[in-house]
Amino acid sequence: MNFSAWSIRNPIAPLLAFVLLLVVGWQSFNALPITRFPNIDIPLVAISIVQPGASPSELEAQVTKEIEDAVAGITGAKNVISTVTDGVSTTVVEFRIEVPTDKAVQDTKDAIDRIRGTLPGAIEPPTVTRIDVEGQAILTFALKAPDKTFEELSWFVDDTVKRALQGRPGVGRVDRYGGADREVRVELDSAKLDSFGITAGSVSQQLSATNTNLGSGRSEVGAGEQAIRTLGDAQTVSGLASTTISLPSGRHVALSDLGTVSDTYEELRSFSRLNGEPVVTFAVFRAKGASDVSVKATVTQQLDALRAAHPDVQILPIDDQVYFTQGNYDAAIDTLLEGALLSVIVVFLFLRNWRATLISAVALPLSAIPTFWVMDSLGFSLNLVSFLALTLATGILVDDAIVEIENIARHIRMGKSPYRAAIEAADEIGLAVIATTFTIIAVFVPVSFMGGIPGQYFEQFGLTVAFSVFFSLMVARLITPMMAAYLMTSRDGGTEEDHRDGAMMRGYLRLIAATTTTWRFGRLKLGAYYVTLIGAFVAFGISMYFMLQVPGSFLPPEDSGRISISVELPPGTTLNETDKVASVIYDRIKDIDWIDQVFILGGSSPTGELDIRRATVTVLLDKLDHSLLLKLSDAARQIPGLGLIVPKVENKGRTLPQDVIEAEIFTRLRTVPDIRAIKLNDRGAKDITFNVLAPNDEALTEAVTRLEEALRGDPLLANVAAEG
Repeated sequence: MNFSAWSIRNPIAPLLAFVLLLVVGWQSFNALPITRFPNIDIPLVAISIVQPGASPSELEAQVTKEIEDAVAGITGAKNVISTVTDGVSTTVVEFRIEVPTDKAVQDTKDAIDRIRGTLPGAIEPPTVTRIDVEGQAILTFALKAPDKTFEELSWFVDDTVKRALQGRPGVGRVDRYGGADREVRVELDSAKLDSFGITAGSVSQQLSATNTNLGSGRSEVGAGEQAIRTLGDAQTVSGLASTTISLPSGRHVALSDLGTVSDTYEELRSFSRLNGEPVVTFAVFRAKGASDVSVKATVTQQLDALRAAHPDVQILPIDDQVYFTQGNYDAAIDTLLEGALLSVIVVFLFLRNWRATLISAVALPLSAIPTFWVMDSLGFSLNLVSFLALTLATGILVDDAIVEIENIARHIRMGKSPYRAAIEAADEIGLAVIATTFTIIAVFVPVSFMGGIPGQYFEQFGLTVAFSVFFSLMVARLITPMMAAYLMTSRDGGTEEDHRDGAMMRGYLRLIAATTTTWRFGRLKLGAYYVTLIGAFVAFGISMYFMLQVPGSFLPPEDSGRISISVELPPGTTLNETDKVASVIYDRIKDIDWIDQVFILGGSSPTGELDIRRATVTVLLDKLDHSLLLKLSDAARQIPGLGLIVPKVENKGRTLPQDVIEAEIFTRLRTVPDIRAIKLNDRGAKDITFNVLAPNDEALTEAVTRLEEALRGDPLLANVAAEG
């Protein structure tokens, strides 16, 4: 069936179809979430078990090995990695990529429940959670209030800020860092216990038995029924202090007679510092599939309301990952519009007819906008990868329309009416257009079915290109011939004089003719096509050589204005010592040019594991001014330790690239004793990680030592360190 001829004879149906596609496509564009990278789902499950006071060797023998044996037999389990520290055992199970994450979490919970009775009774209930590889905070804020204590600010975050943000559309969770949790402490006096003849254990048992709320059945009141509850939970600290304690002698005393009951806060296990000052901070995480930009707008609105309701509390932004996402989105939209405009200009320069250019240019919006509807239906988002696909396809989308309109113009020059020319030209060129389009689709669709983690990133790339090109084929076969039949005139085909070869084309044809001749060198005859073939192979070899010189990476390095550093102190370090080292680190790097803020989170590893001898340093830089980058001026000055001359221009953005500032930071951190500082990538992890297995501890230590020494000698590697 000739679809083009049908479209020309029945223009209403294809026009209505594409109007509907434009409407749903535009609605989908406005509804698509805006993220930095595609949403990926990697089945990783973490099992965390806490046993206060237990040593790593004790946990390994009694807990970790039992957990590993239980999860190793789960269907789809690929790798099991455990980390054991003082009082905490964490096991991460990596499942095969085809296993649904929800199923992996449920199977892991079932496996842990089956062995719960074999684990030590002193452990806290095991925690089984999924690990979200994209679960970094998108917004981080600090709180300051001169009239509030550190503990009151912590309660303000837990009670007020979390209530205002959690449950809002797109907000996944809100975590607080630093500060302290409320704790009611009962300190018993041993002398008073001895005088009354009671033990601390007996007091604890009585408090546990009486300080609780219990269901006590039901009663009938008239014609109705009412539940009965026994309320023993003390509502105030004074109420707890007056709790009656039974003595072995049969007498009764108040709890306050045996010791002191105080309303205080638990011992700090973490801290946060902003520019050297202790602060309470909280981070906002987006829900899976939500838009970064929408979440930021929601959070900003709620925090503005909180600032108005609590003017005594300052809520200061620290880190904003959405800034880069919004910047990528704006740049991608600008690039798409610029590319579309340039495509139209190029088409006009070659076709030299405004009607033909208009008909070809219509293919761009009619192909790109319906693609957003397909993206929305498949659960895609507007991110770097999908925008890259659309940008790449911008030039391809008008190809089919140009081929169609040029062939129609040729038939008009033959003396045919635009109506007849459109029908015959579209039928003549139809198979070639379809073959060209499906060739492009055949190239890009397999990219979407790539295996592993890269496949999840590039799924949106291949399918976005394929669907946009498919819509361009539909436009070329249905809309372009129909518009040409009704909009073009007999003059739009031009004359033969208009379509004679120009100087450039004539020169190109002479070059082609020269490559088919035979050159004579005396008696020696040499075909020019051999020279052409040899030249092609030489060009190919040179291209391959330079291609191999280009560094390879999954994503190109970018200047995000954000440097993340993991700091580790020796075993046995207290939180107070970690806090002192954090102050030293800030003093060493605070005067480096272009550093805006330094945020230090102590007592936590980059992956969120609580560890009092670790800290995460986030250095936020001034915004980069690309127009001034590395330009020398009379106002230039030298940064100590770098040996570089860079300009310092007031009221302008940063003129020094991020990697140079990183080098200066690590140069200064090397002078801080007894720390291990490691740079993290933008995902909060190291670029390259190896897992070393060995039959025993001695062999493992020897292998890690030798491997670490060998890697440290490689000039391409930096910050080589072993953990575990």
